[in-house]
Amino acid sequence: MADRPTDSPTTMPAAFLGHGSPMNALETNRHTEAWRAFGTAVTRDVARPRAILCVSAHWYINATAVTAMAKPKTIHDFFGFPPELFAMQYPAPGLPELVDEIAETVEPTWIGADHDSWGLDHGTWSVLVHAFPDADIPVVQLAVDASKPFDYHFDLGQRLAPLREAGVLIVGSGNIVHNLGGMQPSMGEAGFDWAIRFNEAVREILTTDASRIGAVNESPDYRLAVPTPDHYLPMVYAAGLAAAADEPMTSIVDGYLAGTLSMDSYTVGMPVAA
Repeated sequence: MADRPTDSPTTMPAAFLGHGSPMNALETNRHTEAWRAFGTAVTRDVARPRAILCVSAHWYINATAVTAMAKPKTIHDFFGFPPELFAMQYPAPGLPELVDEIAETVEPTWIGADHDSWGLDHGTWSVLVHAFPDADIPVVQLAVDASKPFDYHFDLGQRLAPLREAGVLIVGSGNIVHNLGGMQPSMGEAGFDWAIRFNEAVREILTTDASRIGAVNESPDYRLAVPTPDHYLPMVYAAGLAAAADEPMTSIVDGYLAGTLSMDSYTVGMPVAA
C-alpha cells in the first residue's frame, strides 16, 4: 500500500496486550514476537503514532489520572528478578499537553494530572520495548481507578475513542486470567480448566461483540480468573474502544502460563492482521 504521512493525525488502532511476567521484557518468545509484529504493523500499515496512551494494570490507584511529565521515569515495580531487568530503561518522552486533550475528550469524567509521582511501569515498558523498541514515540499512562465500578472503566474506554482519530495509539496492558496465588509452574504453557473456560468466554465476546463484555462478570469462573481486578480492567478499556467503533477485536496471540495466567492479546482497527 502507499506510504502514509507520518506527521498528521491518523486513526490509530487500539490493543490489549497480555503482558505476563516482567521477564518478557528480556526474552524472545512467541508473545514478545507478536507484540513486535503488532508495533511493526502499526507503523507500516497505519502511521507512526503521535503518542501512545497505555492503561497499565500496575498503576492501580484510587484516582483517575494521567502522567503529565515531559520525561517519565522507567519504574521497576517488582522484586526478585535479575539485575539485567532492573537495569532496563525505556526512555520514551512524555507528552504533557496530551493531558488536557484527554480531559476534554472524556468530559464530564474527571481526569487528574500526575506531574511527578509515577512514570512508565513495567506493564507499559515490558511490552513497548518489543512493540516500539526505539522508545521515540511519546508515552502517557492512564491510571486504573480502583475506587470505580466495572461500568465506569468500560464507559471511560468508550469515551477515549476520539483520541484514536487524533493519532493516539491506546494500549491496555494486563492479563485476562491472572491468579498468581494458584500458579503451577510445572504446567508450563497449559491452563486449568476454569482458566480456559473463562478465557474462551472472553475471547468469544471480544471477537464478536465487545459491548457484551460485562456478561462474563457473572461467570462461575470469574472469581478464580479475576481474584483482583487490576490486570483484568485494562482489557475492559480495550473492549470499550472496540464497542465504540462497533468492530470486533482480532487476536494477536493467545496462550496460557503456569495454569492460571492467560497471555491473550487483541487489537481493533488494524487494516491488516498484525
